[in-house]
Amino acid sequence: MQVSRRKHSEGMNMSQSIVLGGGCFWCMEAVFRDMAGILSIAPGYAGGHTAEPTYKQVCTGQTGHAEVIRLEFDPSVIGYEDVLRIFFTLHNPTTLNRQGDDIGTQYRSAIFYADDVQKNAALTVKAEIEKANLWDAPIVTEIVPLETFWPAEAMHFDYYERNPNTGYCQAVIAPKVAKARKLYASRFKRAGV
Repeated sequence: MQVSRRKHSEGMNMSQSIVLGGGCFWCMEAVFRDMAGILSIAPGYAGGHTAEPTYKQVCTGQTGHAEVIRLEFDPSVIGYEDVLRIFFTLHNPTTLNRQGDDIGTQYRSAIFYADDVQKNAALTVKAEIEKANLWDAPIVTEIVPLETFWPAEAMHFDYYERNPNTGYCQAVIAPKVAKARKLYASRFKRAGV
């Protein structure tokens, strides 16, 4: 695994990371924001073939990248499997290359694992979610090795927090954040945030 463009800071040596694609990275960042145990979130790109991709390039669908988030988390507060369970319920993992009106390979559902432990946990949680019949269609989430995570441009970090009144944030992100807060209220650091 290679982390490029910005230096990766380990911070706490007990932290773990996970890279997830669940549609627009603004949405994914917003739903995990302020959850207990989440230490940092970085939107970015993974799974493609172009070095140092830009948002404009990724939006064409020609680079092969998915919009992703890289979560750093404290496993003593929120486990890897718990992060995956939340992920599988807060986006639609049954729609190939789309989330709602966001259409293209960059919006695919994907889990990018760092090692066999993460891979096996992802396969186990995916099977658990399928068995629970939470979705009316088969799960199409890719479970693939992380080769390189490219952090997105600075304007994409904390996008929802900085732009809550834009049309996309109001129509698409706000309902997802509300759903996260309803389903996982006890996981948030402070109520009403």
